Amino acid sequence: MKFSEFDLDDQIIQALEEAGYSECMPVQEQTLAHTIKGKDVFVQSQTGTGKTAAFLVSIFALLRGELNGKKSLIIAPTRELAVQIEKEAILLGHNLGFNICSFYGGVGYGRQEHHLAQGVDIMIGTPGRILDFKKSGKINFKEIGIFVIDEADRLFDMGFLPDITTMLKSLNTECKVMLFSATLSREVRMIAREYMDNPAEVELCPEKVTVDAITQELYHVSKSEKMNLLLGILKKENPRTALIFTNMKDQARVVAERLRHNGFSCEHLSGDLPQKKRSRIVDEIKEGKISLLIATDVAARGIHIDDLDLVINYDIPEHCENYVHRIGRTARAGKTGKAVSLACEDYVHGLKSVEQFIGFKIPVMFADSDLYLQDSSAGISFRKSRHRTPERSSGRTSSRKNYSDRKVNRKPKPGRSSHNENKRLDKIPRPKRHSQRPAQRLSTESRPVEQSSKKKTGWFQKAVIRLFG
Repeated sequence: MKFSEFDLDDQIIQALEEAGYSECMPVQEQTLAHTIKGKDVFVQSQTGTGKTAAFLVSIFALLRGELNGKKSLIIAPTRELAVQIEKEAILLGHNLGFNICSFYGGVGYGRQEHHLAQGVDIMIGTPGRILDFKKSGKINFKEIGIFVIDEADRLFDMGFLPDITTMLKSLNTECKVMLFSATLSREVRMIAREYMDNPAEVELCPEKVTVDAITQELYHVSKSEKMNLLLGILKKENPRTALIFTNMKDQARVVAERLRHNGFSCEHLSGDLPQKKRSRIVDEIKEGKISLLIATDVAARGIHIDDLDLVINYDIPEHCENYVHRIGRTARAGKTGKAVSLACEDYVHGLKSVEQFIGFKIPVMFADSDLYLQDSSAGISFRKSRHRTPERSSGRTSSRKNYSDRKVNRKPKPGRSSHNENKRLDKIPRPKRHSQRPAQRLSTESRPVEQSSKKKTGWFQKAVIRLFG
């Protein structure tokens, strides 16, 4: 079905055609059938099926129709996804006259407050920053006519359920609500039941059947040889871009550093990186300046890389749904892709649940010795230092002494000897301290023995003489 067959504004149709959208994807067709009539919708659809365009076109149609003068708010789980939605909204609605802006943490409030003061029609944001602006009065939830929750299951996994319910309770009763989720969790069903007005349910592309277009391989490998095998796989596949997943954020950092030691251009993503650095890394991987990105499931949420050649599960995920989320990044919007998983003794226990979830056994590959390459980083410790070295932005070294130096060189308090004095005292030989137990036994169990040249000395007396004589 074509977008032009829907009752949409001519300018919306023109904007979609200029952006290369003419034919509707299934999720877009089924969603628009309900939303342009003003109904709430609850959509189960995976990432990469075109759901972003589905709710954006719905928003455009409603804001230019019955909800003219109202605002729209889209909630996303991560900063990267919020920025991605903002870019797509600007692309699709470039000639519609909407003010579009994203709001997220990790950056200052000044620029975002300035945009709000100028007036924003379509707001995209993460829960924390949106609630900050709500509390400060910068965003009035009574002005919102369309409320969209994108990747609801991810939001709830990350602990944002209380924030989402707070927002939903602040909306007007006539506000249209759209919820998009890849899975039907208990929290997702609760939101649909309690905060949506008889929503139309669209169930499309359950995640477990969408992995058919992806070539999957599994290697059983010991933990000590994982890096050697990873190097061999990267050499064999030679991907232009690859995403490598680990279960722990510190492991992502270590894998990235070891790959750099082996000559690869790579970066790692973790949730505690500054937003400016995260944005730079994401831009560089999309532009092809970096070929490998190592990340955890949480850190990679919201990152969409077009034409991703390869996904490698360095660790088998502990939650089976995450396996599909990971490998689905290499087969977006009907494309094909490849995913390779390494099962070591630490995480092989999760393999059974993954295979039950996707409905088949992942083909096992046997690695020849040639596939295990020499690791240049072997024997190097990549543990983080426990003590931070003071640094300054000017590049000058700090004149302040660290704590241990101050402790050693400080002046002793009155009545106490200095550290150096204690050292000297330690060198002075001290008299040997004898145990008092034999003396107590002597005083209580026997009387002093007089030595006699005529009487033979017994073993007990000899022991006493050795100790006290």
